[in-house]
Amino acid sequence: MKTFLFVGVLVTFAIVYANGNLQCKLPPAQIPTEWITMVDTCTRKMKNQIAEEVQAAITYMAMGAHFSRDMINRPGFAKMFFEAASEERQHAIKLIEYLLMRGELLNDLRPVIENVPKPLNLTWTNGQEALNDALNLEARVTKHIIGVIKDCEEPKDQPVNDYHLVDYLSGEFLEEQYKGQRDLAGKASTLGKMMKNHGALGEFLFDKKLLNGEL
Repeated sequence: MKTFLFVGVLVTFAIVYANGNLQCKLPPAQIPTEWITMVDTCTRKMKNQIAEEVQAAITYMAMGAHFSRDMINRPGFAKMFFEAASEERQHAIKLIEYLLMRGELLNDLRPVIENVPKPLNLTWTNGQEALNDALNLEARVTKHIIGVIKDCEEPKDQPVNDYHLVDYLSGEFLEEQYKGQRDLAGKASTLGKMMKNHGALGEFLFDKKLLNGEL
């Protein structure tokens, strides 16, 4: 009996393999679209913001990889930047989930993924330069989020205020952005003072504090 079943499975796979063109396709479901209320301006801006978040994640990954190199060997910086990359990736996921909740991205993600730029940089002279670049990167992301909020408060293509999206971005993203910027500014200030007083040793000590979670 087992032999018969095994042979039957093999024959089935052979038939499917021989007829590679056989596909199971279902017609698209007919679903009302009245519940989809995002205007084109907001949808387009949100897709651009996803690309910004992904670019930030890739840039932070590049920073983490740079400081992980054996010739650099700053594990504290690497840990901090890899964690930042994960946070930015999560931001992109949240924005994708929001668009799906509002009925957008019904076809595919190619218009989003194809717009993702390359990392802003691949190498850094020292930790101070990397922290300054990270702060500028966060400021750039914040500026784009504010742009989405403004355009969705008063869309040009339709006189509709997307209250929910504006509230979501203001409460979910902006506070985290401002706190992150303040944290990076403080770290950059502390490192600058340590390097001014102790040179390369100051960066080494700063890196140890980052690794141990003391900053």
